[in-house]
This record gives sequence, C-alpha cells and structure tokens, in this order.
Amino acid sequence: MSTLLYDHPGPRARRRNLILTAVFGIGLLAVLWYIYARFEEKDQWAAEKWQPFTTAKVWTQFILPALWATVSAALIAMVLSLAFGLIFAVARLSERRWIGVPAGAVIEFCRAVPLLLMMFFLFYGVPFLTQAPFPAFWAVVIGLTLYNGSVLAEAFRAGIRAVPRGQSEAAYAVGMRKNQVMQYILVPQAARAMLPVIVSQLVVLLKDTALGYIIAYPELLQRVGNELTANYGNVVAAAIVLAVIYIIMNSALTLFAGWLDRRTRRTAGRATTRAATGVTDVGTGA
Repeated sequence: MSTLLYDHPGPRARRRNLILTAVFGIGLLAVLWYIYARFEEKDQWAAEKWQPFTTAKVWTQFILPALWATVSAALIAMVLSLAFGLIFAVARLSERRWIGVPAGAVIEFCRAVPLLLMMFFLFYGVPFLTQAPFPAFWAVVIGLTLYNGSVLAEAFRAGIRAVPRGQSEAAYAVGMRKNQVMQYILVPQAARAMLPVIVSQLVVLLKDTALGYIIAYPELLQRVGNELTANYGNVVAAAIVLAVIYIIMNSALTLFAGWLDRRTRRTAGRATTRAATGVTDVGTGA
C-alpha cells in the first residue's frame, strides 16, 4: 500500500484529466459566448453606454467621491473590527466568568443579527429613540465593526487556543503574568496563524460596505449603480466597472496581507536565529 498522500496520475488518468479539462473549458467558453451574445442583442456593448466612463466629469463627480466614501468607511471599520475582535477574544478566554460570559454573549449576539438589520436599527432606530439624526457613515461603520469584529473575535480565539499549551506553561514557569503571556506569546502567534482568515473577513467587510446603499450612504453602489445609471441608462456597463473596481481593491488588500505575512515570517525567523546563536554562545562559553 502506498504511504504517499498523493500519487502521480498514470497515462490513462492524465489523458482523462486532459479530456475533462478540454470539455469544461469548451463549456465555459460556450457560456461566456452566450452571455456576450445576449448582451449584444440588447445593445449593452454599444459605445455610447461605455462612453461616460471615459469622461473626467463622471470620474470626478461620481466614481472618485464614491470610492473615497467606500474606502474611508472600510478602513475605519477594519481598524475597529480588529480591535473589537482582539479585545473580545481575550475577554471570552478569561477565567473570570463575569468577564467571559458577557463577552461571549456580545459576540454571539453580533454574529446572529444580520448586518443589514444592524445598519437599519442604527440609522432609523436610534433617531426614533433619541430624536436626533444618526449619520449614515457611522451607521455603516458601526454595523460593519460589530458584525465583522464578532467573527474576528472567534477567529482570534481559535488561533490562541491553537498555540501549543507548552509555550504558555513555559512562560508561566519563568514568572510571566497572564496578560504578558497573552500579549507577548499567544496573540502574536495566533495573529500570524489566522492571517488568511483575517484577510478573508476583511475582504468581506470591504464588500459589505455596499449594503450602505440601503440607507443612502453615498458609496460606490449607491452613486455609480444608482445615480450614474439613472442619468445614462447603462446598468450592465456600470455593474462591470463596479466589479472591476472591487476586484482591484480586494486584490490590493490580499497582496498587502501576503507581503505582511512574508515580512512577519522573516522577522520571526531572524529572531529565532538570534536566539539559537545566543544559546550556542552561552554553551560554548560555559
């Protein structure tokens, strides 16, 4: 019996994989061609529908202000979500039940309530209770923070629990307090281990800014997908341009996370090398 986790395919398997790849490729091309043909029948590829995106007026009055509104709300919500997730993850892991139980209740509540409902309550419910208007910007930011922060809190908690128990026990053995163990030992390793999950959730956060459309927050979907198409009647063209903009932003976020991951791994590797060299020097001197 083979002990390998993966066996290289033989000639027949390679031939079968090649045939299946060709079949699925042809099927995908057929679907794309069908979509293109249907859009062509409706004149969606006509030059006049794409012409507005080549003018400076559309970019300066619609796209760039909406892009800034989206990015600013997303960046503030990302920072607050990471802080919320880290604080509540540590609080839920507390041995004191009067801290852990309320923190767990807040996390579960924020995860269970739909994000759109949070935005609705903040934008419409808070003014009803306080008789004062609530800004759409903060309704979007706070809603994104509560929902995504609760998800990140569970990610951080899983990462902290995944760190080998012996590391915290060794830290306690040399006299470190629990907050020091959490700050210097567990949280940094958990953050590096959970970086793919964190990045995925931040990408979701960035895309969820589009829900601000419902409460008239002037983000990309609201300005480009609503106001611009009302003036030019180019719904499909606007949707494609919006998709490209979101893909670029999410790809940039993913690339930044990959760079950060490589940098932290190099830093950790150099620290480990210095520590090992110091131990060797001490042993040689002794």
